[in-house]
Amino acid sequence: TGCDITHPDLAPNLWVNQGEIAGNGVDDDGNGYVDDIHGYNFGDDNANVVDANGHGTHCSGTIGAVGNNQIGVVGVNWKTKIMVCKIENSNGSLTVDAIIGALEYAWRNGAKVSNNSYGGYFFDQAMFDAFSAANQAGHLAVCSAANDANDNDVFPAYPCSFLLPNIISVAATDRQDAIADFSNYGLSSVDIGAPGVDILSTLPGGYGVYSGTSMAGPHV
Repeated sequence: TGCDITHPDLAPNLWVNQGEIAGNGVDDDGNGYVDDIHGYNFGDDNANVVDANGHGTHCSGTIGAVGNNQIGVVGVNWKTKIMVCKIENSNGSLTVDAIIGALEYAWRNGAKVSNNSYGGYFFDQAMFDAFSAANQAGHLAVCSAANDANDNDVFPAYPCSFLLPNIISVAATDRQDAIADFSNYGLSSVDIGAPGVDILSTLPGGYGVYSGTSMAGPHV
């Protein structure tokens, strides 16, 4: 859903496209995207990556909130580069085109790992092909297992259930290291569990607690 790029616990760790000049309305680096300084909004096809929802900012903080700065929280990585690939459009919807565009943009611009905290119960060949292409490029995709207490071996969720070697499917665990009651699972289709209950992280303009496999994936 984007990221609060002005958040003091995130701004120093944002990826910066050195080939682009901010706000000049020109595709300076010729990569097909105008003013993509910290990433791009594939849902609305513009450079506005501002997070009006909170989900993306929360995930970003778990991945890479600045460490040792005397404020807020710390991410798993205290110093990193967070590339913001927003796939939610202004209507709050996700499309396959946006997902494919974001994933391709990420690996083509040097991202080694992507966090994919979204999904659904439909197989899409074009999306599979995009994750397969990312695999060929050496890109690792960490995917949330979903929040329906569902066995993904029986009813697959995607993209986490794509049978590709670059996908890590993540269930949510609680503070007792047990699987969260809402978390999807799967003996063969889910790879690992990570903290996903009452996770404190960054939100637009502040901090807050969220739960979900969306919170577990960023830990991985």
